[in-house]
Amino acid sequence: MESIALLSPCEIGRFRFSHRIVLAPLTRSRSYGNLPQSHAILYYSQRATEGGLLIAEATGVPSDAQGMSLIPHTPGIWTKEQVEAWKPVVDAVHAKGGIFFCQIWHAGRVSDMEKEPISSTDKPVEKNEDDHVDCPIPRCLAVEEIPNVVNHFRVAARNALDAGFDGVEIHGAHGFLLEQFMKDSVNDHTDKYGGSLQKPLLVCP
Repeated sequence: MESIALLSPCEIGRFRFSHRIVLAPLTRSRSYGNLPQSHAILYYSQRATEGGLLIAEATGVPSDAQGMSLIPHTPGIWTKEQVEAWKPVVDAVHAKGGIFFCQIWHAGRVSDMEKEPISSTDKPVEKNEDDHVDCPIPRCLAVEEIPNVVNHFRVAARNALDAGFDGVEIHGAHGFLLEQFMKDSVNDHTDKYGGSLQKPLLVCP
């Protein structure tokens, strides 16, 4: 296998990267009121390099998307106020020549513990010896509700571009909503959103 130097440039789509090191999304739980704070400007700009890719921490698509109890104080991007709060953060990364993507997510059945979370199932997360809280019983989304969830992702992606981000990454792992649809042990749908992997992927915008 041909070796590739980690610091060598590459092109992906319209982006030219000066190296192959990427800042992965790191949830910081410091976005009080679901707004990125001024210290995020320093945090991200310190990690920006000319032609390097940064991916922002998981950013909620609607208000009920956040993992409020288990993962508090995460940013959102569903309101104009949030878009405006992200702009100076994005500008600071661009000032360093960095390329900045926003990771958009919905926590699904592990979202706010004080509300009835939505999911692809009505089965709660099974508690293990490392868990400190009991997860609530989620409400399985009806077929007619799913397009609205998809639209939340579309709006969030548009808002991310309005905030100046260069692109978005859709969070589809770690047991959050989209992965809940992709796992047949969790997805109870027998309609067009269940079954083979291609069907659950219809949930993705």
